[in-house]
Amino acid sequence: MKKNTVVYHSGYGHTQRMAQAVAEGAGAELLAIDADGNLPDGGWDSLNAADAIIMGSPTYMGSVSWQFKKFADASSKPWYVQAWKDKVFAGFTNSASMNGDKLSTLHYLFTLAMQHSGIWVGTGCMPSNSKAAERNDLNYLGSFSGAMAQSPSDAGASEMLAGDIETARHFGKRVAEAAAKFQR
Repeated sequence: MKKNTVVYHSGYGHTQRMAQAVAEGAGAELLAIDADGNLPDGGWDSLNAADAIIMGSPTYMGSVSWQFKKFADASSKPWYVQAWKDKVFAGFTNSASMNGDKLSTLHYLFTLAMQHSGIWVGTGCMPSNSKAAERNDLNYLGSFSGAMAQSPSDAGASEMLAGDIETARHFGKRVAEAAAKFQR
């Protein structure tokens, strides 16, 4: 069985809720980056052992949080020896605005994965963009690059829309299925 890990930072709980849904769909271990930008004990070992690394960060000021960036910079050690080469990678994000420059965050995660010589997996999910579409439909935000969610700035994590959570779960399942196709 493939080992999948979701590594994420969450500032207010929204990205954590999304990470939980992604992990549920992927059958993945959750690995939280703390408020100081550090992994828990054994975190690097978990990532080194993973077949798929699914990265998540809120979108702050058009990119990942500084805590996620600290993690990314620290990943230069496995990068230097190409320890994560040919692992499956994917990414997800949340912001308060409908657009919120979330694609910039996904591009950052994609670039990090490519620097590690990884294999990127997108959502594999058509957007809900017809006249009949409703905000709680799967992939309402129309992202192909990775899972996106939108949470109003005055809404708690428990108020996230069911459609965004289900999109995250579906995305996790897709990444796990892709990782299973890459036998080592």
